[in-house]
Amino acid sequence: MEVKHTINDQKGVFFVEKDNHRLAEMTYSKAGPDKIIIDHTEVDDSLRGQGVGKLLVKAAVDYARELQIKILPLCPFAAAVFKKQTEYNDVLF
Repeated sequence: MEVKHTINDQKGVFFVEKDNHRLAEMTYSKAGPDKIIIDHTEVDDSLRGQGVGKLLVKAAVDYARELQIKILPLCPFAAAVFKKQTEYNDVLF
């Protein structure tokens, strides 16, 4: 499953789509030059239980590592993933 990423000015989204229909997304806002804030994660019922939300968080972690920035996970789902995945602590703000 491919996770795509778009950025518009100070906001961005990691998402999964099928047939040009967005089925899952995780949105974030830039908070200065060195941090993003994950504020929302949503997965369509058809994909629930398949780990798609975790894939979105992993994509954000990979992005943060690439840019050497930190993530503040305000979204309850993303925060729960960070709590369980201690290997992501290097990007946790």
